[in-house]
Amino acid sequence: MKRDAGQGVSRSPRGDSRVCVLGAGSWGTALALHLARLGDPVALWARNERTAAVLQGERENVAYLAGQRFPPSLEVTGQLSEALREASLVLFVVPAQHCRPVFRAAIPHLSIEADLVIASKGIEEHSLLRLTEVLAQEAGGEAGRRATVLSGPSFAAEVAKGDPTAVVVASEDEGAAARVQERVSRGNLRAYRSRDPVGVEVAGALKNVVAIATGIAEGLGYGTNTRAALITRGMAEIARLGSRLGGRPETFAGLAGAGDLILTCTGALSRNRSVGLEVGRGRPLREVLAGMRMVAEGVATARAAVALARRHDVDMPIASKVHAVLFEGTTPQEAVADLLSRPLREEQ
Repeated sequence: MKRDAGQGVSRSPRGDSRVCVLGAGSWGTALALHLARLGDPVALWARNERTAAVLQGERENVAYLAGQRFPPSLEVTGQLSEALREASLVLFVVPAQHCRPVFRAAIPHLSIEADLVIASKGIEEHSLLRLTEVLAQEAGGEAGRRATVLSGPSFAAEVAKGDPTAVVVASEDEGAAARVQERVSRGNLRAYRSRDPVGVEVAGALKNVVAIATGIAEGLGYGTNTRAALITRGMAEIARLGSRLGGRPETFAGLAGAGDLILTCTGALSRNRSVGLEVGRGRPLREVLAGMRMVAEGVATARAAVALARRHDVDMPIASKVHAVLFEGTTPQEAVADLLSRPLREEQ
């Protein structure tokens, strides 16, 4: 049952500038560092209280961003209510498949005036919902409508290091997007505003599937010709499904689309490309994932992408072959042969 926004979210006073970042992985920590370095008081929430105590004591996230010291204005806590206390800006940065329980737990502690930002990338696997849709189910349609999505080409380590980075903030509520844009666009980070959260969410989720494909190709020993073909045709697949779901075509040519896709498919820091690389070299998926500290969102998203493509009758051959390799026993070599033997057609 959907919750009315007024019932699901408390009406506690809005803080002047306090920021809460939910999720102490690499991306959550990088965003918390960025905002704290600008002088905002930031609460970084870790799901495990022992982890929170270690981070607070060591004053850096050694596991994910070693060497990046926490500014004095950044505090870490394992208490959700304390993290969200009087926060005027709340960023959800937990793995996509864990967003729903975090949304649900956070709702009673949220100010109704707080700006809500979803910085996770993925599609909920069992429901096939975008994360703003999941938030709307948990907190009411108004909360989902005014939520802002933050996406774009942005490796956490480079943001934490201070490299110039451009991202997109998208919302149906232009006022909310403008406020978030103003809050995050300082120092090394520049945010562009968009009115297309659907396109931004779909692009941010599906690029991870294409990154697995390019990694598989690289693991097989193929070069840059193959990578360029997969990126280009993968972008066409993303745009087809994204447009069918209501996204705007121009979004897929921008930072959240082509920009993020190129970064994730080519960058050495891409965890999804790394998964594909090891699978292409012949390692079983289960073994690859067991050895990873961070979550490769593209694995779960591959299932969701194929299911959405079938539901909406959208042709997505690359995503389908990634799914076949990961879950159906198809070898990477067979997947490449199948893609190359498809009927010839006009480029679309």
